[in-house]
Amino acid sequence: MIRSMTGYGKSEALLENGKLTVEFRSVNGKNADINLKTSLLPKDKEMGVRKKIADALQRGTIDMFLTWEPNAAEGAKAVNIELAKEYFSQIQALGSEIGAVNLPLHEPNYLMATLLRMPDVIDARKQDVVTDANWPLVEKAIDEALAGIDAYRAKEGEALYKDVTSRVQKILALYDEVESHEAERLEAVRTRLMKNLEELKVKVDAERFEQEMVYYLEKLDINEEKVRLRQHCKYFMDTIDGEPYPGKKLGFIIQEMGREINTTGSKANHASIQKCVVRMKDELEKIREQSLNIL
Repeated sequence: MIRSMTGYGKSEALLENGKLTVEFRSVNGKNADINLKTSLLPKDKEMGVRKKIADALQRGTIDMFLTWEPNAAEGAKAVNIELAKEYFSQIQALGSEIGAVNLPLHEPNYLMATLLRMPDVIDARKQDVVTDANWPLVEKAIDEALAGIDAYRAKEGEALYKDVTSRVQKILALYDEVESHEAERLEAVRTRLMKNLEELKVKVDAERFEQEMVYYLEKLDINEEKVRLRQHCKYFMDTIDGEPYPGKKLGFIIQEMGREINTTGSKANHASIQKCVVRMKDELEKIREQSLNIL
């Protein structure tokens, strides 16, 4: 069964100091465009993660997110005591120099609040979230998230399959309708030419006229287009049913289907056939749009 390139997968890893959330989001793309939108992943792990993603998802614009939620203790902020002391010394020196001994800077609560607001006095504790020790847990979460997005893509693929294959069947049905008008069309062309000759009151050689008529009608014959279009439709179905990642090949087949439909339209010379051609083009365009998202 085919897969869509649109998908979403999520998993969590409970580490010793908090929770790491892994998310994957993907949309359609010509190749595997992988974006690691995180600073938590160690550089030495990036290459292996990229290969793991490419092997699992094959193609598409794929974004990976890592979100870290530390435990309460790990998330606490620390006071840079040495820096605070330095600020305090400078404040004392400034107060003595300008004679600010009676200002509220010497009140303990006011002074403490002032010091804590100074740059870099309070810092969040910094640590490496992903380490060699917890990497097996992180890798397991990545694998689970990849499995989740793959399942999502498979479900979307079912909907895509139903849509595009039903439209291929509509195109075949419309070409059957074209065939039903074919004899009427050729007779209408013959009648119109005869009427024009009568109106012109021109005498023509009957045998030569019949030869030219046959030649003209042969130029309007759409039998080759019928055979080729039906073969392309069959090839489309064989490809979508038989290949795991048929998206790119389907695009080429759709081009060929469009060529036969356009040629039929140029040869139509009949209002009802032209209407069928317009409807076939509409169905094919919808197939084309949907196929851009097929893996």
